[in-house]
Amino acid sequence: MPRAARKERALELIRLMRLPEGYYGKNVATCSGGEKQRVALARALAYDPEILFFDEPLSALDYKLKKAMEKELKDLHRATGKTFVYITHSLEEAMVMSDRIAVMRAGRFVQVGTPDEIYSRPANRFVAEFIGDVNVFGVKKNADGAWVSEDDGSRVEIVPPPALSGAREAAVVVRPEFLRFIDEPSAANNAIKGTVYNEYALGSRIQYEVRSSGRTLLVELSRANAWTGGLDQPVIVGWDARDAIVVEG
Repeated sequence: MPRAARKERALELIRLMRLPEGYYGKNVATCSGGEKQRVALARALAYDPEILFFDEPLSALDYKLKKAMEKELKDLHRATGKTFVYITHSLEEAMVMSDRIAVMRAGRFVQVGTPDEIYSRPANRFVAEFIGDVNVFGVKKNADGAWVSEDDGSRVEIVPPPALSGAREAAVVVRPEFLRFIDEPSAANNAIKGTVYNEYALGSRIQYEVRSSGRTLLVELSRANAWTGGLDQPVIVGWDARDAIVVEG
């Protein structure tokens, strides 16, 4: 390319990366971590490729910069219309940035779908546990055809998918946001008594660890609806059958 065209292309990419045009002559070694990431992206885009591969590009960044770069990458994806293939172990990155997610196990895809499909309708227990915090426990059919917990034999109300209609065993997956504290067992389809062991502040959300007969449950509430009791307090945790995901055990 002619020198003038090269410079114009470089300045175009610098603007796309939201860097000052004065950085054109700057030594990349003097740039900050976030600026270096932007320069690397500009270099990758310079040849106008149809597909870009990203191998955990944000893993070395601090949290605030990582969140900013997630949004910038998604904006860049929309601005360029390129195909991004993005490798990450972070659920949050995958959910924020992806149109489609492929979950791999032992070198093979075990499920491919939209973020909502992967999160709300996992194909199996591995995918459910891999994508975010979950409460998982095994159930089996008793002689009467009712589903009961493998832990204590208590009855469990679930709605198995048609594919598991003939199964004798299954795994029940309940996301923490679908669990709630209730005043009495009749207030939910399923109820478990336990004790609040700890709490974890997650910004606008709070997670509570509830322990019950060797089982640990995570309950997630918005800060506005935070649990007002203290630690080591007895509680009843409830959830409804429609809010559980039933997969092959």
